[in-house]
Amino acid sequence: MTIRHLNVFIKVADQGSMTGAAKELFIAQPSVSQTIKELEDHYNIKLFERLSKKLYITPEGRELLSYARYIVSLFEEMNKKMRHASKSSRLKIGATVTIGICLLSELCNLYLLDYPDADIETIVDNTRVVEDMVLKSEIDFALVEGPIHSDDIVSEPFMKDELILICGCEHPFRKRGSIFLKELENEKLIVRESGSGTRELFENTMLSRGYDVNIKSVCNSAAAIKEAVLSNMGVSVISRMIVQRELELNKLFHIEIEDAKFKRQFRIIYHKNKFISKFIKDFWNLCYSYEDSFNQ
Repeated sequence: MTIRHLNVFIKVADQGSMTGAAKELFIAQPSVSQTIKELEDHYNIKLFERLSKKLYITPEGRELLSYARYIVSLFEEMNKKMRHASKSSRLKIGATVTIGICLLSELCNLYLLDYPDADIETIVDNTRVVEDMVLKSEIDFALVEGPIHSDDIVSEPFMKDELILICGCEHPFRKRGSIFLKELENEKLIVRESGSGTRELFENTMLSRGYDVNIKSVCNSAAAIKEAVLSNMGVSVISRMIVQRELELNKLFHIEIEDAKFKRQFRIIYHKNKFISKFIKDFWNLCYSYEDSFNQ
């Protein structure tokens, strides 16, 4: 069993077919099939069920896949370190949208004060996408606002956040100042796309109370949500951090919800098998200490 076996196995699992993996790897399809068979024979397990010309990964295959991603990632990291030995650090960091807009740039700038030669790559997307990148070892770690669903990921809190209800200047809620959660059943709601932690928290709260969610518009960015609310297309629940400036300028308005609070924790997430370097730990320490400086 070699690294090549694991690379081929990962590609088959990601593509869902031998043919797709062969195209991605630029090798013949029989070679892919033979490699998978060698792995199955080596461990005496079935990695995929073949039903109606489709591949379905088995529970044993999923377990091996978790190890394989980690081993291949560590092997590639070793090669890079040995070939390009340097005192500089390289970090690949994922972040969800609220954190990406409000915190990530400043955290990176603070880190660069200590490591001016560091190479930092950042990826901002919703929680579901970022979680998947951590599982595939495509990033070193991520800063997220939504709940994590995989047992292969370690999640550690580093900062608190609050979602608030906002409306535009012409919305009837503005004159009232506060409402009850049930009243949102009849409102046109502007929400983030599926996979967003912000949306998941809001919808779960509504549904847990037995209330319907009337979605008027779906936006994949906080900027689009703010513009929609400013245009009085509807109301939205969003992080206070994102709309702080608009609230201060009286462009958007915070409406209290008497019987509900949307509190959450920002979290650092990483694969349970990830090697944690000193450079990663130093970045995390900035995250842990950032809340105090942010609130000053």
